[in-house]
Amino acid sequence: MAQGRLARTPNNKWIAGVCGGIAEYFGWNADLLRLIWVLLTVSTAFCGGIIYLILWLIMPQE
Repeated sequence: MAQGRLARTPNNKWIAGVCGGIAEYFGWNADLLRLIWVLLTVSTAFCGGIIYLILWLIMPQE
């Protein structure tokens, strides 16, 4: 399941690599995770955007 450490990825990123890093860590599809993230962000009054910014600051660059 999880391999290595959780980090933002420079290879599979659109904005900051947060979703790509999470998907890589758990072995998930990054595009599907991004789609789910956007849907959850829009449906929860943009709380996902705030969480994304926090993860961007906390997660180290790979």
